[in-house]
Formats: sequence, structure tokens, C-alpha cells
Amino acid sequence: MERGHIHVPAQCGRIAAILSRIGDKWTVLVVESLGNGPLRFNELRRRIGGISQRMLTLTLRAAERDGFVTRTVYPTIPPRVDYELTPLGRSLREPLHRLGDWALAHVETIEESRRRFDAEAEKQAATPRPQRAAGA
Repeated sequence: MERGHIHVPAQCGRIAAILSRIGDKWTVLVVESLGNGPLRFNELRRRIGGISQRMLTLTLRAAERDGFVTRTVYPTIPPRVDYELTPLGRSLREPLHRLGDWALAHVETIEESRRRFDAEAEKQAATPRPQRAAGA
């Protein structure tokens, strides 16, 4: 979607689902980890760190369904399975890097804003509220 285009509500759901997928931290880490070439499941899991086997499986299936990743099974004993970015998956790396660069450039400003917001919310929660009279 280019800037200046008219907002089309019918497209929001479709785009929201895609943004949700590519904004998911595990998807971002899978795409980044596969950026230098194919990896086997356990190697990918080691590189990502902190991801459970189940979550990696779900993330890879979703990425494969969306066309970001291919899964290749080799007929060996035991079977060898490699995961690799598709051209679509590789094209996602540049915008993810730009978004990461933006976050890095603004992290201190955002953290300070969060501190101010949280302090104000804490102050408001500690302030007693006037009670209403019965039957009012």
C-alpha cells in the first residue's frame, strides 16, 4: 500500500493478518536466522534461543503457509529436513532491518515516554477518588 492511497476498510482485515504475522517476534527471528541460508530445525532452534520446540514448529508452519519459508525433506535415515527462505521471505528482510534500525534509533525516547506514562498512572492510582453520595 502506497502512502496517499485511500483507506479501504475491506482491505484492513487482510493486511492486519499479514502485519500480525510479520510483526510476531518469532517470525522476525526465524526470517533473520534463515537469512544466510537453509537450516535444520534444531540448528534453527539453537540460533533463536528461548523458543520452544512447539512454538518453532507453529512459527515455521505459519511461515511456510504464508510463503516465506520452504520445507525440504531429504529421504535419508533419519530424514533430514531443511528450512529456507523463499524469495518472498528474503524480500521481507530489508523492511524488518529498517524497522529494527528505527526501533534502535528511538529506544531511549520510547523508554523515557513509558517511564513518564507509568509514573503518571501510578500517581493517579494513588490519588483518592471522591465517593458519590448514596442514591446519586
